[in-house]
Amino acid sequence: MSVLVDANTRLLVQGIGTEGANHMRRSIAYGTNVVAAIHPRRGGEQQDGVPIFTTVEEAVRKTGANVSIIFVPAGGAADAILEAADAKLPLIVCITEGIPVLDMVKVKAGLRGSDSVLIGPNCPGIISPGGKARAGIMPGDVFLPGNCGVVSRSGTLVYEVVQQLTDQGIGQSTSIGVGGDPIIGTRQVEALRMLNDDPGTNAIVMVGEIGGSAEQEAAAFIKANVKKPVVAFVAGATAPPGRRMGHAGAIISGEDGKAENKKAALRAAGAYVCDSPAEIGITMKRALKERGLA
Repeated sequence: MSVLVDANTRLLVQGIGTEGANHMRRSIAYGTNVVAAIHPRRGGEQQDGVPIFTTVEEAVRKTGANVSIIFVPAGGAADAILEAADAKLPLIVCITEGIPVLDMVKVKAGLRGSDSVLIGPNCPGIISPGGKARAGIMPGDVFLPGNCGVVSRSGTLVYEVVQQLTDQGIGQSTSIGVGGDPIIGTRQVEALRMLNDDPGTNAIVMVGEIGGSAEQEAAAFIKANVKKPVVAFVAGATAPPGRRMGHAGAIISGEDGKAENKKAALRAAGAYVCDSPAEIGITMKRALKERGLA
């Protein structure tokens, strides 16, 4: 099984510029059912056989789209998220990076009470392997269908993690890149809850980063609720306090933000904590054997 996206996904691409079109083609090649694209000045045209609409509402009404992926530039991305939510799309995936924090504060307020789930922004998106669906920018060729869920704040690290799992013969159910900005939609703990509730997921890899307290919240959830093996890695152990590393949210501004404190919380919760990303695949293999799942 999988979470968030599957064979029933009907994907809509908001922002059919160069990047949007390139990743739309890759999603189609992966087996995703892409039903619509959005461009304010190209309504009535087609892109690679996909109809283009001027508004999300019209696209949803005419195609039955149920997932949006957003490639709109940073200045307009917040409005694009809210437009998708207004159209009652159940899932919104925002790839765009560099969205102003104040814009995301307004988005969070606008989504309050909404049934729409937001992944991102500044994220690699979601993929459920086996040709089910790709709503993101992840390279599909490193994925293998299986039962290990992946949740990550990092984009590029998730590709490395998945390649390691695949090399060990450990397939994936769903990979979720939640994004590394200070204000995002779905947080790690919420993604963990989805994977924990999924009967088709029997193990989870979680990739965290310095900054904030998301990993501590995830650790508390793991300790209280998760019986499946969890392998965790926290990036940024050598980062100096006060300096942003990579993502906008990856900055140590307090004790909770330090890698060692996050790792300690995860160890105390029973997770298998890796000190190097190169250990993730072999650690998961060992965890599955110890739990009788391999």
